[in-house]
Amino acid sequence: MNSSKRLVLVLCLVSSLSFAVALGHAAENTVAEASAVEVGSKVDGFQSLFNGSDLEGWAGAVDNYEVVDGSIRTRKGKGGVLHTPDKYSDFVVKFEFKLPPAGNNGLAIRYPGAGDAAYAGMCELQVLDTEHPRYKNLDPRQAHGSAYGMIAAKRGFLLPTGEWNSEEVTVQGSTIKVVLNGTVILDGDLANVTEFMADSPHPGKDLKEGYFGFAGHGDSVEFRSIYIKKLP
Repeated sequence: MNSSKRLVLVLCLVSSLSFAVALGHAAENTVAEASAVEVGSKVDGFQSLFNGSDLEGWAGAVDNYEVVDGSIRTRKGKGGVLHTPDKYSDFVVKFEFKLPPAGNNGLAIRYPGAGDAAYAGMCELQVLDTEHPRYKNLDPRQAHGSAYGMIAAKRGFLLPTGEWNSEEVTVQGSTIKVVLNGTVILDGDLANVTEFMADSPHPGKDLKEGYFGFAGHGDSVEFRSIYIKKLP
């Protein structure tokens, strides 16, 4: 190969490398821009609850949570309820979540602002690595997506641990519907519940409004792309 051909080949390789680097930076910028959402901004009628960079607009156990790589994460060994500043009656909330092995968290639904979300609130919807061996003896009403201790969700629709799942929850009156990765896993009416796990009463199940939030249990579960819409 003569020197002129070598020069052309080198220039082509440099050009290709520069393009690949630029493309990589563009992809990184796209991800960063996608995760940077102003709290309160609306998309298709849904209001953003998380800006992707800090815990602006959140209340409750704020010190027990952190923001890492564009997601809200429970600090290891910490917990408590991180909740919205506003109360909601009927609403739809959608978000993405990622579970570590055996990860355990929950969604606080119509939470009054104090107490155990599973009992003081309307309910706690489980966020759990249900299939982990640690939970082999679970009551069905403790599986992921279940109205804790009251109504069992369908199992088998979580993605492998470490992957991002998408979920949408609709709360209307006393009814709750949970859609996990496109499949309805819970569609029930708490007004019809008369039997409770371990015979433990749920005094908050008839609440008409309350805060929405995350009920951490010491595991580093992550949440992102969190949007909520009030229903008439």
